Formats: sequence, C-alpha cells, structure tokens
Amino acid sequence: MSYEVKLQDLGVTLPPPPKPVANYVPAVRVGEWLFLSGVLPLQDGKLCVTGKLGDALSVEQGKEAARIAALNALAIVKAEIGSLDRVVRVVKVVGYVASAAGFTDQPQVLNGASDLLVAVFGDVGRHVRVAVGAAELPRQAPVEIELILQVA
Repeated sequence: MSYEVKLQDLGVTLPPPPKPVANYVPAVRVGEWLFLSGVLPLQDGKLCVTGKLGDALSVEQGKEAARIAALNALAIVKAEIGSLDRVVRVVKVVGYVASAAGFTDQPQVLNGASDLLVAVFGDVGRHVRVAVGAAELPRQAPVEIELILQVA
C-alpha cells in the first residue's frame, strides 16, 4: 500500500512544510540518505503549545506536540523527495524534550512521533531513537525532532 494512501486512511493531512527560522536548510540529501534539521510542532506557522514537560505541560500534551512535529517532518520529506512512497526506511529519530527539573518521561513524549511513523510506514517506520531532556528549546517549544531516512 502507498504511504500516501496510508496517511489518508489514517485521516491525516500533511501540513505545508515549515520554513526555516534561521540560516539553515530543512533537509540535506546525500545519496540515499536524507537528513532533516530539527523540526518544531508548528501549526499555521505558530507553535501548537509552549512550555516544559513536567511543569506547564502533561505527557499527553507533549506526545501530541511530538506527533505534530513528526507531521511537519513528513511534510519536509515529501517536499524534498516528491513522495513518501520513496522512503525506504526511517533510520533514526532524535528528539529533544523541554523538561522541568525531575521530569524523566522523555521517551513517552517522543512516542507521539514514533507511533505516527510506525502507523504510516509499518516496519519501515521502526527506527532507532534518542530521547533527550533539554533545559530550553527554540521559541519555547516543548519538543524538537530530527530524522534520518533512507530514500530511493
């Protein structure tokens, strides 16, 4: 089944790919590898929520922010390679979670992104992952994710 069709079956519409907020590009392709810059949970050019996990935000709010960031990442992937059907493998996800002191549920927050990738790509979406707690993220974002993919 086409990954584009799978998105439709899941009732998911990709947003327009977010524009860089500084002097960098959203993705770089080197041969069969596609490296994405950090992606924030933006909707209509604004963060869907701000704050730190374990303080102002719950794990569920963080998971939803991670899911939105992953949707933005997929929009960048599609813009770069033309179709999600050209994804061979989601290789690695690195996620940063703005965390209050003592917050240790970063892996559960990042499941919002990981669960989406597996729902769309199946086994091709299973990836290695790093979940990092951060004191601060750009623009007071609660999460930031980056992806490495193998593409055709």
